[in-house]
Amino acid sequence: MEKHEETYCAKCNAKFTCKAGDITNCQCYAVPLSEETKAFLTKTHFNCLCKNCLETTEQHVQMARKHQFPTQKVMLIEGLHYYKEGGYFVFTELYHMLRGNCCKSGCRHCPYGGNI
Repeated sequence: MEKHEETYCAKCNAKFTCKAGDITNCQCYAVPLSEETKAFLTKTHFNCLCKNCLETTEQHVQMARKHQFPTQKVMLIEGLHYYKEGGYFVFTELYHMLRGNCCKSGCRHCPYGGNI
């Protein structure tokens, strides 16, 4: 990657300037990330993410720390783990984060980038 490269966020497709050659001046450098979020990001298929997506990912990881993966159907909470669309269950990003890995099924809300 060149020192300054116009690129698109791998998650939301927003255009931004990546400064991988000058990381301390890159937009991502200013985003405080917990060790849990850094560990989570190593499991994803994303390259560069924009500042907003990094901040959102940090928020989601912190939220996931407060919940456990629902191991039984009765533990699923509508609006938190899933929502219904056309009679189908659509799992949320939080649900997938709690699952702990990408199932490689192209899920709509995959936080691992398995749907790109």
